[in-house]
Amino acid sequence: MKKTAYLGLFLALALICSYVESLFPFSFGIPGIKLGLTNIVVILMLYRMGASSALTVSILRIFLSGLLFGNLFSILYSLAGGLLSFVCMLAFKKSGKCRIISVSAAGGATHNLGQILMAAAVVENRNLLYYYPVMLLSGVVTGVLIGIAAQEILLRLPEQQF
Repeated sequence: MKKTAYLGLFLALALICSYVESLFPFSFGIPGIKLGLTNIVVILMLYRMGASSALTVSILRIFLSGLLFGNLFSILYSLAGGLLSFVCMLAFKKSGKCRIISVSAAGGATHNLGQILMAAAVVENRNLLYYYPVMLLSGVVTGVLIGIAAQEILLRLPEQQF
């Protein structure tokens, strides 16, 4: 019962982050770039609650925020990016060789890769892949920023198991 309450709390936090991002797009003048605030929640859950809980909340957040603030395509692109990013972050974390900032940076880079691959498949145009170097750089930079924030939050959270 306690775990369910925490899952609901983290899902609500992730939806709030999605809503904030939809209000204030952090595009930096380049289309498709977002800060990825919801990744803070996913990373916190990955490190404190485990992979299955983090994945559950991530998928629920993608569908709910897509329904609330986006459309079918935003769900499709976010799901492709979110799943690829999650698998990569989990692998980096499980390797034991990467710190949270590296895990987050890898997640940011692969999230953008997943979205570009999905977009190229949907519009049937592989030329979209030429945009990936820009998205790779932005994903790494925003991933590092999100990783720093998540690391600082984790330092301040109690060590209790959820």
